[in-house]
Amino acid sequence: MALRQQQELKQIQRLSPLQMQVIKLIELNNVEVEDRIKQEIEENPALETTDNDLSESSVIDDEISEADNLTQDEMILGDYFSDDDIPDYRLNKSERKSDTDFFEINYYDDKSLHDYLFEQIGLMDLDSEKQTIAEYIIGNIDENGYLQRDLQSISNDLLFQQQLDVTPLQLEDILYEIQDLDPAGIGARDLQECLLIQLGREKQSEEVEIATTIITDYFEEFSKKHYDKIIRLLNITQEKLKDAIEVIISLNPKPGNTLGGTMQTAMNNITPDFIVDSYNGEVTIQLNNSNIPNLRVNRNFSEMLKGYTDNKTSMSSDDKQAILFMKQKVDSAKWFIDAVRQRQNTLQRTMEAIVSIQYDFFLTEDETMLKPMILKDVAEKTGFDISTISRVSNSKYVQTNTNIYPLKYFFSEAMQTVDGEDISSREVKSILMESIENENSAKPLTDEQLTKILNSKGYVIARRTVAKYREQLNIPVARLRKKL
Repeated sequence: MALRQQQELKQIQRLSPLQMQVIKLIELNNVEVEDRIKQEIEENPALETTDNDLSESSVIDDEISEADNLTQDEMILGDYFSDDDIPDYRLNKSERKSDTDFFEINYYDDKSLHDYLFEQIGLMDLDSEKQTIAEYIIGNIDENGYLQRDLQSISNDLLFQQQLDVTPLQLEDILYEIQDLDPAGIGARDLQECLLIQLGREKQSEEVEIATTIITDYFEEFSKKHYDKIIRLLNITQEKLKDAIEVIISLNPKPGNTLGGTMQTAMNNITPDFIVDSYNGEVTIQLNNSNIPNLRVNRNFSEMLKGYTDNKTSMSSDDKQAILFMKQKVDSAKWFIDAVRQRQNTLQRTMEAIVSIQYDFFLTEDETMLKPMILKDVAEKTGFDISTISRVSNSKYVQTNTNIYPLKYFFSEAMQTVDGEDISSREVKSILMESIENENSAKPLTDEQLTKILNSKGYVIARRTVAKYREQLNIPVARLRKKL
């Protein structure tokens, strides 16, 4: 045990300040790196930017120009606020509402969201029991404005804690009254309901009507960006679909968020770390360095250090302390500059490896073209450690010709067909989802039946794996999907 601790200690000691800097920077996305650079410049007088303007596009300066020449990005991105909750797509910014429209309700100024909702409930004509129930429901609304707990659980709590016997159906009636409060969308149980509540308050028009139909009946297709399918099913033009989507992105996906905002605002809060373009059968890769400034060691600082070292014989103790301080700052600046360069090089090589493996997808952006790919595959191609690839893929985004994807989107485990061909687990999940969508709701498919369907299509998969994928897709078991 003691020997193992000594070995681990030795490994830690081998990490130089530069290596520590690189590890920390690799984990950050572009926005976080920009903030980190600003912080380092403020804290270290030996470090400066050549243009003194962090907002201008640039790459690391001449002192590290032997590194890869990294191209710059001029494109505007578009994405939803979360890769876990909702889909991504790119559209021009909606002009339907001005920016100030989103701050009409200043409920978050001096009080919490719950306080504001309690005040509104107090103005409603509710008897004491309903008032208690409404306040309890509000207490379960999270900071984003969503009711994450199911009504049955709330019903159980009220029975045991308040001795109130209220059915989930009765709770739902009171919840609907809460959903009439401001801000619009509050008390929704999921994103779909949140958007529908807000659409219900929009002034009726053709685009609002189409938007409502899309979110009500084709939310899954909308989430998967199957816009051609929506156009076909609704028998509408591409222009009308665009107008409807502009209505949707003007809505607030987080009505309880104190910052307010719209889908479009949230979209623009995501900055891609990579830009991958495909044109005429070729794929090109760029690092988005638009906010990474030119860095160098402050020349005045270097000259002062040189002046001190040239006069070692006449140095006082204070001079020695000053030269030690300056040397530490210059070394720190050099380490940081080199760490930024190494971060850029690591990200570039990692993205090149990913594109090499997923080349067909980036050429077509057809999800079925995605190949199985795990961290180890990219690590072997780059020569980096698996932990390095993991750090690169975390919280990073890739912008393509049509969409923005989280880097983790391209990783999936491998499955095999009966012919021995490797396929992505994402392909299996897609078939699984399609089978469940088309099932008889009165007799939903069990995991065993789903396994047989996949086996009949040539996929070698066990029932427990099907159950795992179903759970990852947030699909309940068959008995809970049954509808009379």
